[in-house]
Amino acid sequence: MSRSLALLQLVSPALPVGAFSYSEGLEQQQQQGALPDQQALEAWLRAELGHGAVRIDTAALAPLRLALQQWRDQSSHGDGDGEARQRLFDLDRWLLAQREAPAMRAQQRQMGRSLQQLLADLGHPLPSPCGDTMEPALAYPAAFAWAGLVWELGPLELAEGYLYSWVANQLSAAVRLLPLGPSRAQLLQRRLLPLIAAQAAALQDQDPRQLWSSGVGASMAQLLHAELYSRLFRS
Repeated sequence: MSRSLALLQLVSPALPVGAFSYSEGLEQQQQQGALPDQQALEAWLRAELGHGAVRIDTAALAPLRLALQQWRDQSSHGDGDGEARQRLFDLDRWLLAQREAPAMRAQQRQMGRSLQQLLADLGHPLPSPCGDTMEPALAYPAAFAWAGLVWELGPLELAEGYLYSWVANQLSAAVRLLPLGPSRAQLLQRRLLPLIAAQAAALQDQDPRQLWSSGVGASMAQLLHAELYSRLFRS
C-alpha cells in the first residue's frame, strides 16, 4: 500500500477509534455561550493549534515512533524489555500526565486501545517480550506513532495527519453543536490547512518535553464538561 493511501486510512473519519464521541471541551464552551458562531470556533481552533496541548502530542510523535522502531528491532533479537521500550512508556505516560482533565486522559487511553486493537487485527501487534501474551496498552499518540511506523509514514506526514485529524474531529463536533453546516466546516478546515502544515513542520523536530501549553481555557472546559446537566459527547 502506498504511503499516501496509508495516511488517508489513518486520518479517515471511518477509523474505528471513537473520536466522533468527544468534543474536548467544545460542548461546554458552546453551552456557556463562548462559541456563538463560526468566527469564535475558528479563533478557538487556531489558539489550540498555536498554543494548546495538541502541539505537545504532535511533537511527541517522532520520538515515540523512534522508540517503537528500536523496541521492535530489540524484540527481534530477544530483548523485548530493553531501554527503548522503557523510553516509549515513559513518554507515553508523561503525555497522559499533561492532560489535567480525567476525561481527556480516559479519551486518550480509549482511543489508543481502539487503534492498537485495529492495528493488531490488521496484522501489526506491538512487539512483546518473550512469553508475554498481553499487549501493553498505549495512549492515542503512541498508537498513532505505531501506525505511522508499520505503515511507513515519515515524521512530517505523521505530524500533518495527526493535526489534520484533530481539526477534523473538532469540526465534526462543532457541526453538531453550532449553527455550522458541513460545507462551512469544510471551508474552515481548508482555511486552517496552512497553519496545520506550518505547525507540523515546526513540531516534527522539537523535543515535546521542552514545549508548553497555554490552553488553560480548553483545560477548564474539559474539566467542567462532566458537570453539564445534559450533553451529547462523552466525558
